Amino acid sequence: MPPARLAIIVPAFNERENVPQLVEAVGRALQDVPWELVFVDDDSPDGTADEVRAIAQRDARVRVVHRYGRRGLASACVEGILATSAPYVAIMDADLQHDETILRAMFDRLSMDDVDLVVGSRYAQGGGMGEWSERRQRASRLATRLALRLTRTPISDPMSGFMMMRRDAFMRSLPSLSSVGFKILLDIAASAPTPLRIAEVPYVFRERQRGESKLDSLVLWEYAQLLLDKMIGRYVPIRFLSFALVGGIGVFVHFAVLTLAFKLLAQSFATAQTGATIVAISSNFFLNNIFTYRDQRLRGWDLAKGWLSFNLVCAFGAAANIGVADWLFTHRGYWALSALAGIVVSVVWNYVMSGFFTWRKKR
Repeated sequence: MPPARLAIIVPAFNERENVPQLVEAVGRALQDVPWELVFVDDDSPDGTADEVRAIAQRDARVRVVHRYGRRGLASACVEGILATSAPYVAIMDADLQHDETILRAMFDRLSMDDVDLVVGSRYAQGGGMGEWSERRQRASRLATRLALRLTRTPISDPMSGFMMMRRDAFMRSLPSLSSVGFKILLDIAASAPTPLRIAEVPYVFRERQRGESKLDSLVLWEYAQLLLDKMIGRYVPIRFLSFALVGGIGVFVHFAVLTLAFKLLAQSFATAQTGATIVAISSNFFLNNIFTYRDQRLRGWDLAKGWLSFNLVCAFGAAANIGVADWLFTHRGYWALSALAGIVVSVVWNYVMSGFFTWRKKR
């Protein structure tokens, strides 16, 4: 069997039912092209990785990268590309919504060597959004306009997850990739040191037939994170900004609970302050678990252990806050600046230590 000229990277989570059909469809579309399918599975509980392994025993062109303890579509795409030696790489979804029949047209266009990347476009002439609702199409168009302002690259569908590129073009973007969220095309285009040469092949987006969509309401938050990361990520880590934003929300939660307990329920100040502190820290923990550390989200027993460790981290952070602020006030006398310095120290401490103890990645 000749070495693969084209590797199709397929990030997957709970897509067991779609795997056999996708393998057959790709085989029909690329009959005379040496190809391989690399499924990158994030430890799907439905046995997606096992299904791929079973097929791989019969077809050496199919293999799996089985990830454990980490999640994320963009990072899965990066790992899949780095796991193959093929000079051309494609990315497509496992849910059969991308039209695999255009893979050959994309490969032929990329083989002309005058472009770096070919996008499967829903907005190019001849493409379409299928049965998407008008509301979803409006949201997609808005996201597309924002993306074009960032990349300054003429792509009709920068939100597309269906693309094919030269390996050398990907490697040029690799050092600056954010691997945040789910829009890897936008990440690659915005990270390229020089503008990419891009062509487009139209296709009509299909409806999902099996399994459940992985796109929930938080993908908009991930998209915003990616845009911010490409704009200011070189100066401030986006995860830290998210952590600090959640901390700011925690301040409002604290004062709301304190006011309720102290003013309305007539509790002692010490009791009200203690309750407000516990509620605010817990609020910060759960919001960070949902937003800041979505890719490392804690569940089950790990959630309870994480809450405990986060409280301990924040307790030390509070002690650092008080100690630094008191020392600066004693030696410098500027109470506002001293308090601000204490807050900054505690936020940085909580961010670093919670990342190390509470949301540490599994080894």
